[in-house]
Amino acid sequence: MYLSVGETAEYLSMDEAKIRALVLQGRIRSVHDGEQFLINKEQFTTHLDQVEKYRQMIQEYLSEPIPEDIDVKDED
Repeated sequence: MYLSVGETAEYLSMDEAKIRALVLQGRIRSVHDGEQFLINKEQFTTHLDQVEKYRQMIQEYLSEPIPEDIDVKDED
C-alpha cells in the first residue's frame, strides 16, 4: 500500500517536512508520480517491529526489582 508524504508522516508520528527531507535524501524509498511522492508502507514494518521490541526490553528492565545490596545490612 502506498502512502503520500502527509499520510506517512501521520503513520510514523513525525513532521511532514522531516519525511519530505528523508525522501529527498534517499533515506526513505519512494516513487514520484509527477505530482507527489508515494511511499510504500511495508518498508517500515521491520523498523516498527524493532522499536516495539526495544520498548518491551526497556519496560522489562525498568520493572525488574532492584537487588538488595549486601552492604546495606551492615551491623555496626
